[in-house]
Amino acid sequence: MTIPSLFQEQAEKYPEILCQYSRNEKHQFTPVTYKEVYQRVAAMAWSLDKLGLQKGDHVGFISDNRSEWLILDLAIVSLGGADVPRGCDTMAPEMAYILGFSGCAITVLENDKQLEKILSLKEELPELKKVILIDAPETLVETPWEVYSYEELLAEGKEKSSPEFLAEKIAQGRGEDLCTLIFTSGTTGEPKGVMLTHDNFLHQVLNIKNVANIEVGDIWLSVLPVWHSFERVIQYIAIGAATTIAYSKPIGKVMLMDLQKLNPQWMASVPRIWSAIESGVSRNIKAKGPVSWGLYRFFLSIAILHQGMQNRLTGRVADFKKVFTLPYFILYPIPWLLLLPLRLLGNKLVFSKVQAKVGTGFKAGISGGGALPPRIYQFFKAIGIQLLEGYGLTETAPVVAFSPQNHPVMSVVGPAWPGTEIKILNEKGELAAAGEKGVVHLKGPQVMKGYYKKEEATAGILDKEGWLNSGDLGIMTVHQELRIIGREKDTIVLLGGENIEPVPMEQKLAESPYIEQAVIVGQDQKYLAALIVPDFDALEGYAKENNLAYENRIHLRDVHSILELLTGEINNLISSKNGYKSFERIYKFAVLRKSFEVGLELSGKQDLKRHAIAEIYKKEIQGLF
Repeated sequence: MTIPSLFQEQAEKYPEILCQYSRNEKHQFTPVTYKEVYQRVAAMAWSLDKLGLQKGDHVGFISDNRSEWLILDLAIVSLGGADVPRGCDTMAPEMAYILGFSGCAITVLENDKQLEKILSLKEELPELKKVILIDAPETLVETPWEVYSYEELLAEGKEKSSPEFLAEKIAQGRGEDLCTLIFTSGTTGEPKGVMLTHDNFLHQVLNIKNVANIEVGDIWLSVLPVWHSFERVIQYIAIGAATTIAYSKPIGKVMLMDLQKLNPQWMASVPRIWSAIESGVSRNIKAKGPVSWGLYRFFLSIAILHQGMQNRLTGRVADFKKVFTLPYFILYPIPWLLLLPLRLLGNKLVFSKVQAKVGTGFKAGISGGGALPPRIYQFFKAIGIQLLEGYGLTETAPVVAFSPQNHPVMSVVGPAWPGTEIKILNEKGELAAAGEKGVVHLKGPQVMKGYYKKEEATAGILDKEGWLNSGDLGIMTVHQELRIIGREKDTIVLLGGENIEPVPMEQKLAESPYIEQAVIVGQDQKYLAALIVPDFDALEGYAKENNLAYENRIHLRDVHSILELLTGEINNLISSKNGYKSFERIYKFAVLRKSFEVGLELSGKQDLKRHAIAEIYKKEIQGLF
């Protein structure tokens, strides 16, 4: 079985079920059935075949999430190709490296802006021969490649392809065939191509029924970048279950309007977006006045307290050591019953109105790409929407743990995904006991083949027995539910799911004559911040040159003009002109009193001891967020 063969099976079984809600020129949703999408895939596959796409070829794919993405993806993999996806925010050098390193002879681009990017570095793409533009302008700049428009290829394929063509191509596919190369940044910043097969994705698609009640015809609101493995597997799950994908955007007004209009059953998103919904609701209620705000806060507190009791009574609590539960069954039932009328009243007076704004058809929301703050989980539970947390890596397509719909537990990412093994090894390399911290290792059919053309990097993360070292720190509950508590690696994952390598940024900041060292922080936060170790000699010199009054050199960090100086240095170094993206901006910083010392903040090799720094400067870090 392959992803295309599963799609073909569903299209034949449910031809009139809606597969997509795509947007027309007026930005209105247009329904498209499985039969129609299959026909478009068949037409595009025929045209790609005529362009020379063969089994085993890599096809560049630079586009954001849209209905055409799925059609092109299914067409490419139906022919035995593997796409190499990236978003439109990819910088030209990174795009050229990825397309060149993976040897793409054909590349799909969303628009002419992406074409301009690769034109600027055409010398680095000697193997590129043909380009397909989804949104093709009327006139094109001259290029060294053959350029085709998506609409022209689709029209030609519809006219000339036969019904048997796609079926024959799909039948030639195998589960072990490469499906995609997803490039993810390494610790050095050089992207690594994760090789994922059809079997990797199918392990997720075919097992979703064991953890979530997804039914034919359900609607998914799609808001995440589809080139990320999280959203990609969600779209495969959607077509594997004969459900509908509606394409929205992670923009508050657009997303909320689409939620109300379509009333979807499912939405997969990152903590940042769930937090944004909660913030928007709170802001709107607060604007109505103190009475509305007071009622909301009161009933939210009641709902959280009542739900906490209910969780304990139903065994939905993350316990990291054995708990004697008999006292809870003696103490909790009466207060639980007493609070029930208040909770029901809160549902009627407050939360039913809130739920109407975010959709009344929700079965559950799926959260991944970072830890979900407990207060956000509690808010959605209070308004009647269950959030299910999951955990995974690009290298595992991506799910390895998931909180099942019939037994969700707050603050953990669930037990292991069906057919998946998870073990946590402590500092001694031994199996960790429940509640003991260690590095998460995992094994299962979803684990990647390896990194493309990087055998050494593959061997560094994947052992001969198939165990993958996630680099994440975790602990297990007594019920074998996983909680992620940090990263062994230095990679920072923001609340929005963005991955950031701090070392290059810290090195960049150290280019300032006024900064001795910097530590980037922001794991599971909305933004990045920094701890700054200043060069006190340089600051003292600056103060004397500018006649700044200060008591002693330590107090320099409190002088307003010095803080302005450091702000300017940070904003100038970590800026778009230096190739940094908006989510890599340093929003806040704290100036430390002294230099780092070996044995405290530094190792014997002068490397940053990040976990030690996080503990030593816990108060300063908390003050930044």
